Amino acid sequence: MTRPVTLFSGQWADMPFEKFCEKAKAFGYDGIEISCYGDHLDLKKAATDPKYVEDRKNILKNHGLKIWSIGTYLTGQCVSDSEDPCLSGFVPSNIAGKPDEIRKWATQEMKYAAAAAKNLGVKVITGLMGNPVRASWYTFPKASEQIITDAYALIGKYWAPIFDEFDKSSVKFALEVHPSGIAFDYYSAERLLKEFKNRKTLGFNFNPSNLVWQGITPHIFIRDFFKFILHVRMKDAAVTLDGRTGILGSFLPFGDVKRGWNFRSLGHGDVDFENIIRELNAINYKGPLSVEWEDYDMNREIGVKEACEFVKNINFSSSDVSEDASKTE
Repeated sequence: MTRPVTLFSGQWADMPFEKFCEKAKAFGYDGIEISCYGDHLDLKKAATDPKYVEDRKNILKNHGLKIWSIGTYLTGQCVSDSEDPCLSGFVPSNIAGKPDEIRKWATQEMKYAAAAAKNLGVKVITGLMGNPVRASWYTFPKASEQIITDAYALIGKYWAPIFDEFDKSSVKFALEVHPSGIAFDYYSAERLLKEFKNRKTLGFNFNPSNLVWQGITPHIFIRDFFKFILHVRMKDAAVTLDGRTGILGSFLPFGDVKRGWNFRSLGHGDVDFENIIRELNAINYKGPLSVEWEDYDMNREIGVKEACEFVKNINFSSSDVSEDASKTE
């Protein structure tokens, strides 16, 4: 299969970009989904400084890697999120604790992302959009329908100017359907598309690990939203309900064995990747399969190498021979 296998750099932001690229190539990856964390990608520089862009390109070229997408997760979350002290850990220190300034900064960064993608020759930016009613996902205290309607309208207001910049750069935004986001499951994602009137700029970064523990069948999401699948994340999760635990996590940190579910290295969880590949074949998806590796009980380098092999082994093509053609009389 010609679909490239890439590695998301977000979990490797503790490592210098060039060192990360060296390892990604050694692990067997075809390229990367570059994140704007650590020193991996400065969005403003990539949007405005040709020398910086050339430097990123040369590092990739020197290690035989390509880039298909830019990841802007925490930045995008800050565009529309409700006032929350959690955001302050992800933004410049001079604006920490200042919601309006955080939103202004994040909006500009996402506009830079569009130009950065164009300069790097990338067509897809992955990420999150935030959620003005993140505290109201459960129905107590009850959020009225008007509150929810207003929240979707705010998302439209905040992101329309960003998407205008994306359109100017011929770039699309692949939203990850993600807990804490305005689109976190099947129907909330459907509603978001309607809010934007199915604007072609907006699609999905399909991530099965965020769906399976909610009880959503991941490959059905691909089947129903096939027109909007812009990018595919390969990530696994295991549900381990034991009569004490629940899917909400119990305020336990990721990796704690008492949790009702945890992210797992590919092939060690409950995601049915074979049916995902079959659905991707059915919609003729030829973009990257991007590994986001997260498993708190496994050595990172061992897991990432194994994950690359796992994806390459399951990345099969549709048959090019019809049933009748294979029959003999």
